[in-house]
Amino acid sequence: MPKIESFESLKEFREAQKPGEQQVIVKVALATCSNAAGAPEVMDFMVNALDKRGVDAQVTKTGCMGYCYAEPTIEVTLPNRDPVVFGEVNVQKADLIIEKFIKLGEDVEGVIPVNYKTVNEPYS
Repeated sequence: MPKIESFESLKEFREAQKPGEQQVIVKVALATCSNAAGAPEVMDFMVNALDKRGVDAQVTKTGCMGYCYAEPTIEVTLPNRDPVVFGEVNVQKADLIIEKFIKLGEDVEGVIPVNYKTVNEPYS
């Protein structure tokens, strides 16, 4: 990490960390309930599989999304599309999400209905 010596260098660093417009963003819930349901395995799989398959993606962890009944859960945002949350994601389902939803844009079972804007925004 570069040394931040001014407010301007901080702004430049933050801009460089933002995902690209064509980048896929995957948020994996890693709260207590999701950890108990196997989310760390899903997170590791997503990071490694997306990289091996050459998919330009940013995989991050997030807190509870409020879907404890459907853990592990992940939110996937494709370029220029609204985020989609998938529930009960194991390694096999994560593989299907990568191959069908992320790479081909096809629907995959397990979508949790939208009742929020994104994981980090409050209800409206």
